[in-house]
Amino acid sequence: MDMNEQILKIVMEFTDEGIHVIDSNGVTLIYNKAMEELEGMKGSEVVGKKILDVFPSLTENTSTLCKVLKTKQPIIEQYQTYINKTGNKITSVNTTIPILNNEKIMGAVEISKNFTKVKELYDNAISMNNHLKNCIRKDGDFTFDSMIGCSPSFIKCVDIAKAAAKSNSTVLIYGDTGTGKEVFSRAIHNESNRANKPFIPINCAALPEGLLEGILFGTTKGGFTGAIDRPGLFEQADGGTLLLDEINSMSILLQAKLLRVLQEGVIRRVGGIKDIPVDVRIIATTNEEPYTAIKNGTMRKDLYYRLSVININIPPLRERKEDIPEFIKTFIKTYNDEFSKDVWDISNEVLDAFLSYNWPGNVREMKNYIEGSMNMVDGHILKAEHFTPQVQETLFKKNLSSGVFDLGYDFKTSIDEYINNIEKKIIDDALRSSDGNITKAANTLKIKRQTLQYKIKKYEIK
Repeated sequence: MDMNEQILKIVMEFTDEGIHVIDSNGVTLIYNKAMEELEGMKGSEVVGKKILDVFPSLTENTSTLCKVLKTKQPIIEQYQTYINKTGNKITSVNTTIPILNNEKIMGAVEISKNFTKVKELYDNAISMNNHLKNCIRKDGDFTFDSMIGCSPSFIKCVDIAKAAAKSNSTVLIYGDTGTGKEVFSRAIHNESNRANKPFIPINCAALPEGLLEGILFGTTKGGFTGAIDRPGLFEQADGGTLLLDEINSMSILLQAKLLRVLQEGVIRRVGGIKDIPVDVRIIATTNEEPYTAIKNGTMRKDLYYRLSVININIPPLRERKEDIPEFIKTFIKTYNDEFSKDVWDISNEVLDAFLSYNWPGNVREMKNYIEGSMNMVDGHILKAEHFTPQVQETLFKKNLSSGVFDLGYDFKTSIDEYINNIEKKIIDDALRSSDGNITKAANTLKIKRQTLQYKIKKYEIK
């Protein structure tokens, strides 16, 4: 076996994505381990046999592999739901690519991502929303009066949000991860004339295009393999507010469909032919500066203009440090009540560290640090010793008197190993401050999501 064959074998065996390869006659050539687990079949049951013989529920029109053989055109990220051999309902997002040699079809490759668990979670969320639809109440935790901050830049944001609550215009909120974009969104909804109708948030970065489209717009029975009649979030939110979080992570194609909804006030379910009118107020958020997103091609310019009827730019915590003492007071009170503690204040050392720190994860990062330390304190004052070693290293590490940052290099390990350890810690900190969200951590580190995923695997970060 040559090197290329060895590499191919390793990739096929250890990748998390299912891979199914057929020849021009529809006979399976490759069926990897991940695909076996996804479809509940053994490779020996599939390899060497025609796909339509192995999967009798499929036809040349419903099988994406057969379609690609016929059309010679790729199918990118198509959402499918079907029953596998063991009787389990599977949801996958498939990309199917033709294998061509001088325009002659030689076969096709299908790469499948298993989104069954994600789909189940969203199904449960939609069912819960249906159950609660008639007993929606205003959430007192999210009002303008409950917002924390006295800095002029923050007060300006609150004033704009209060004005937004009096209208039905679309709102675009820009802010770094952890600045409170959803808090603003909920407050706008709760103070509006839609307060007694649904408020439904959806993270556009968490789902692939095919699955996100079905969740937003709904599906029609027969529209694709395994599709059922189901209303999407636009219909679920009718009369209320739909929060599109991280809108810059939505595909350009799906952004075009969203633009139609904003312009015409109607949606069409995936696979459907009927336009359904909806009355939904859209609030969108982005953690990327909008003009930068337009320049980078992650946001349509026409969609930006349609969304940004009202613009709110939330300042990062590093630009409003006068608000830090109030956040500390609020979080201590919150966790005193939750953990039955009696903490009065923080030490001067902790306050100095909080005021000096740059807070890349913003308010969410501070809240997580205080929550962790409140679990450890027994007395009335929160001190540096009550924070975890990782947080202590982040917040309280001092510079050397020479002004050179103390790297702590002991010259006992190789420089490559030491640099790798530093990179691992930075990535770990970014993931922790982003609540494990890879997309947000990648944005914080200013690297591609795929690069971060590679490094997470490289350093075996959990």
